[in-house]
Amino acid sequence: MSTTDPIAALASQTQAALAAAQKQKSASSLGIEDFLTLMTTQLKNQDPMKPLEGTEFVAQLAQFGAVSGIQNMQTSIESLSNSLRSTQVLNGTTLVGHDVLAAADSFTFTQGVNVSGEIDVPNGSSSLQIRITDSTGALVREINVVPKDGVNAFTWDGTYANGAAAGSGEYDIEAIATVGGERGSLEVLMAGRVSSVTIDSTGTGLTLNTGALGPLSMNNIRRVM
Repeated sequence: MSTTDPIAALASQTQAALAAAQKQKSASSLGIEDFLTLMTTQLKNQDPMKPLEGTEFVAQLAQFGAVSGIQNMQTSIESLSNSLRSTQVLNGTTLVGHDVLAAADSFTFTQGVNVSGEIDVPNGSSSLQIRITDSTGALVREINVVPKDGVNAFTWDGTYANGAAAGSGEYDIEAIATVGGERGSLEVLMAGRVSSVTIDSTGTGLTLNTGALGPLSMNNIRRVM
């Protein structure tokens, strides 16, 4: 007469249930259904003379509750993410038609449309030149500004020094200030008008599309006008 080891039978049944569950789930994750299958199998095949201890059963229930809570949290986070994505797109559309300021060393010029921007000049600056060059590096226009401490605004009307109109295209811009006898470059903030907005596939980044400065990340915008 053969006897069956209840512990071995329990282990065999548990392994079989786990294998069946893994056919539907990846080996790296267990869902609620998997926990229910394993717990039910354990209860069905426990040794009547040695039932599962209460502490072990409670521990398994706690694991089940944790997994269930995590899955519910994931669902809530996905819902919140979708909501934030919609809100971000809506907020982005309110910027269409507005001018924004962003750091730039080049821009796209459209003939007949003035170019403007700002430069934050350090204290004690004695001179400020704004140099605009074409794609070949040739000087198109040098604008001399009497500097004042702080923000200095400038505008280029799209003409050469002799008054001739510059053609549409790509141009470079540089600001050079003299401070304490030393000349150095300063950051130039250029203005660009927002024509549309784009949100990436993850819903975490908003891009503002401008004519003069091209696509700009929302993180790079210094000011909305």
